Amino acid sequence: MRAISGLWRWRHNPLRRATDLAEAWVALCALLLLLVLAPVAGALVGAAAQEALQESVREQRASRHQVTATVTGTLGDSPLDADPETAATGREVRTRVLADWTAPDGTERHGAVTTRTADPRPGDRFPLWTDRQGRIAARPLDSATATTHAVLTGFGAALLVIGVVESARRLIVWRMVRRRYTRWDRAWERAGPDWGRTGAGS
Repeated sequence: MRAISGLWRWRHNPLRRATDLAEAWVALCALLLLLVLAPVAGALVGAAAQEALQESVREQRASRHQVTATVTGTLGDSPLDADPETAATGREVRTRVLADWTAPDGTERHGAVTTRTADPRPGDRFPLWTDRQGRIAARPLDSATATTHAVLTGFGAALLVIGVVESARRLIVWRMVRRRYTRWDRAWERAGPDWGRTGAGS
């Protein structure tokens, strides 16, 4: 922001250098790009992510079904819950059980599944997500979660644009400063042999 205010401050300053104005213009252009590109990129990427995720939500809702399973036997805690660090996080304990369920297509199924039922016993019933053939499936993504992911994706895209523009600005300014120092070094080399000589203007 100091460089941007310099566009006005340096206008009639006798100490103004061309590089001072150039750096201020670079900063102003970077600011304008940030104000335009970051929101546009965030909106476009977020909208694209929202469309893709909502389509995934519709597909999962169409292909996954919740059925009721019946416990026929227990197999112990889930391997994830055997980890003390995982259990210490307060995550809900899951238990592996043998269960029977009927697939959406009417097929009878039997197998080992995990359940959140506390202390499951044979005959207990619990909900289970499956595909059309009755194979175990993950819970379908819900619309609100998909929207949250899309919003975060949009923010991520905006932050990425900000990082790219700022990095480009810093690189351009760095190269300008390097060229300025190079010119100074050359000027000192030319003036160096005349230091202390009579009539050299020192």
